Parts: sequence; structure tokens; C-alpha cells
Amino acid sequence: MLAAATDPGVVFSVTLTLQVMAVAIPCFFLLGVPLGYLLGRGRGRLVAALDFLISLPLVLPPMAVGFFLLLLLGREGILGVYLQRFFGLQIVFSFPGLALASVTAGIPLMVRPIQAAVRGDLMRLVELSAVLGKPPLTTFVRVVMPHCKKSIAAGLFLATGRALGEVGVSLLLGGDIIGRTNTVSLEIYNAVFTGDFQRAGLLSGLLAMVSLALVFALKRTGSG
Repeated sequence: MLAAATDPGVVFSVTLTLQVMAVAIPCFFLLGVPLGYLLGRGRGRLVAALDFLISLPLVLPPMAVGFFLLLLLGREGILGVYLQRFFGLQIVFSFPGLALASVTAGIPLMVRPIQAAVRGDLMRLVELSAVLGKPPLTTFVRVVMPHCKKSIAAGLFLATGRALGEVGVSLLLGGDIIGRTNTVSLEIYNAVFTGDFQRAGLLSGLLAMVSLALVFALKRTGSG
């Protein structure tokens, strides 16, 4: 087991996963909080369409989500060809693809708790802040975010746990290139496929411990 823990492939996959999470978690916060607030109080067809798009990763198989993103962002994709031509940015089979896969998988679970929290009393506080002449940004930072802090924390825990276990979207966008885009979840898949159950067990246990820690933190957030 010690040999498996110090194996360069295991160390690389853990390091890469931490790097992906270092990008994904701030994205959950920066995107999820405004989106949750918008979807919680907004009305109209555009809001409904945005709500539908954000919900897709929850109801579609991950492979289907990854396929659609591949069609959109691949080298010959609708957006991918322009990103490559004008910005030299290649999303698929690269670190940005892994980060995008994690954010895509986790963002619905970040948005939903905040969306549910934006009800009743909060709207009255927002209206009162507007009557007092406070600008929208000040209201959002000093009224909305403190009111939704438990929901924000819960969303972060849920989204992080979902992103850590992501396989389907990462497989299509990242390509599972050994030594380049094989995160912990993909390395578990590779280890099982090659019959290296010791490595698979070690990495699965590591993810299980992190997941248990997130569940514990989520329960503490709910009871605090």
C-alpha cells in the first residue's frame, strides 16, 4: 500500500485533482452565488432558459453532457474553432477542459441551495435596502450574502464533492491522457481497467475520506 501511495502516477493524479479544485471552487463561488440569486428572484423566459441549462448536468448522463460540450468546444466545434484561431486556447484534452468539466458537474448543486434561500424575508430586506438608497452591489454583498451564508456553504460542499467524483464529462473533455489529464477519479477508472485494485482502493479510500469530511461539514452547516 505504501508503494502505491508513493507511486508517481498516484502522486500526479492527486496533485492534478488539487489543482483542478483550486480553480473549480472559486468558480463555484463567483458564478454560483450570483446565478442562484438571479434564478431565485428573476422571472421571464431568459431566466427560465438559464435555469434549464444549469439543470441539465443533473438530469443528463455525464457522457451526454461531455459530448455536447465536446461538440461546442472541440477543435472543430462551434466555439472551439474560434477560441483556437483567435486566442490560441484549446479546451479539450487539457487542464482547462478538466476545470470546465468539474465546474459544469458541480455548479447546479452550488446554485440550488442559494436559489431556494432567496425567498420571503430576503426580498423584503432587498427592497428596504433599495428604499434606503443603497446601490445593488452593496445590497448584494451586505444583505444577500450574509442572509444566504449557510446555503452558500452547503452549495460549496455539495459542488466540491460532485466535482471530485466527476468522470464522464472529464473523460470526454480531458481525454484521460496518462501523465497529463488523469485526475483521481479517472485514475481509479484506469486502475480498475488494468486490474490494479490496490491503486484503485487507495484512491477510492482517499476520495471516501474527503467525501465524509464534506458530509460532516454539511451537517454542521445545517445544524449551526
